[in-house]
Amino acid sequence: MNRNDKQAYDRGTSLFSPDGRIYQVEYAREAVKRGAPVLGVRTADGVVLAALRSTPSDLMEAESIEKLHKLDDALGAATAGHVADARKLVDFARTTAQREHLRYGEPIGVETLTKTITDNIQESTQSGGTRPYGASLLIGGVENGSGRLFATDPSGTPQEWKAVAIGGHREDVQAALEDGYAEDLSLEDGLALAVEALVAADDEIESDELNLVTVSEAGYEIVDEETIAELFADATADDEADDADETGESEE
Repeated sequence: MNRNDKQAYDRGTSLFSPDGRIYQVEYAREAVKRGAPVLGVRTADGVVLAALRSTPSDLMEAESIEKLHKLDDALGAATAGHVADARKLVDFARTTAQREHLRYGEPIGVETLTKTITDNIQESTQSGGTRPYGASLLIGGVENGSGRLFATDPSGTPQEWKAVAIGGHREDVQAALEDGYAEDLSLEDGLALAVEALVAADDEIESDELNLVTVSEAGYEIVDEETIAELFADATADDEADDADETGESEE
């Protein structure tokens, strides 16, 4: 396929290329990869959501960058990609959750909410005059006493995970999650693993760039800065110890 043919197919979201691809969806995925990393960890007690909040300038207020969002009392989301697109999806999710409360008098299920969001996302891949959302969400919550964690894709596909990362440095963060994950993790263990995974992907981050929340039967709770600093100190100490061990082995 020459370049002109490709340009003809990537101008619209409702056209497949001859090899079965929708280029606009692939471009939206690239937008997600350019975002700062966020991750989720499902534990025995609930879900941990974590985000790296980096500012382009020291003059910007870090609190103005929102990567973690409360959707309902026991539902939270982490976002990566275009901030404006992510904000629209978060607003849609909050409205959907509140509508469920008004209609049925009970909270919406994590899976039900995720599939409602991804149905909305998918419509942008088959309608003329629109483009896919350049953002992905991690949606975590408690359903029937158990934590559940889902990820959305710009194509409109939902996937359930035990632990997952999206955004920049995804491969490195995901590898750290796979190394450290266990089925019987507590919320405290999940928080430690989340920080360790982000530190493993980028050893130049600082503790004040991290945001953490837990979503459990106790509700959506923001982890305070002091606890984050302690988790960060432990993670960086372990990372330095691992580096020292590797150096010693290489010298032998």
